[in-house]
Amino acid sequence: MAGLSLGLSAQTDIAFNKDIIVGAERLSKYLPRLEGKRIAIVGNQTSTLGEVHLVDTLLALDIEIIKGFTPEHGFRGLADAGEHVSSTKDEQTGIKLVSLYGSRKKPRYTDLEDVELLIFDIQDVGVRFYTYISTLHYVMEACAEYDVPLLVLDRPNPNGFYVDGPVLEEGFSSFVGMHRVPLVHGMTVGEYAKMLNGEGWLNEGVQCDLTVIPCKKYSHKDYYELPVRPSPNLPNMSSIYLYPSLGLFEGTIVSVGRGTDKPFQMFGHPDISNGGIEFQPQSILGA
Repeated sequence: MAGLSLGLSAQTDIAFNKDIIVGAERLSKYLPRLEGKRIAIVGNQTSTLGEVHLVDTLLALDIEIIKGFTPEHGFRGLADAGEHVSSTKDEQTGIKLVSLYGSRKKPRYTDLEDVELLIFDIQDVGVRFYTYISTLHYVMEACAEYDVPLLVLDRPNPNGFYVDGPVLEEGFSSFVGMHRVPLVHGMTVGEYAKMLNGEGWLNEGVQCDLTVIPCKKYSHKDYYELPVRPSPNLPNMSSIYLYPSLGLFEGTIVSVGRGTDKPFQMFGHPDISNGGIEFQPQSILGA
């Protein structure tokens, strides 16, 4: 925490990625909302200001953090894809952690009854089957049902410069694709949260008391290199850019490079011949 907590105040905004200031860095916009309240955070290893976790930063500013909620890969991002994430304590701060990945994906009343405001700060990559937006859906639903305000600290979408792929067909909703959006949807988490409210997609159309702290000096045309890997198998921008296409092979027997130093940058299977692979483009209705 050296160098960050010194002189940090509600009047301070800090930019760590060139000119773009992410929502978490805009302390002057949201710190006054937190003071004197019992706060919980939905976060992971991407919830950072520079190299310091948001929880560590807020605790240093005397904000009362009473618990954290963990998505896929856990609070510090150490669990692999699909690995069970258990409810435990954060080893670095001692705060209670409630898992939202496993048998229970939605906060219960008992999880939120002592929470006065919930923060959601997670870096997404803009792909429908990346599960952080599914966690966002259930968090918003619980906040709406139990009257807990939700504060989303927005971050750029590294794949936010285009929209592509088929829209999810009705009847195929699951945790790896809950909403009728294109495969690459082009939105930031904050924009996605506003859409969930605006389209009435939460359970029975309930409305979440939502506030989004947007990024500053960010456009969807901007290149944004993630300062922290969003999950263990997306270690660099090449993997992030190729993930929307190679991620489709995960439901098959084809390997996409997990366990190598280039996940989602290669694919293979013992039955694939050593010869070249040819593809003859064809016009297909709807593609």
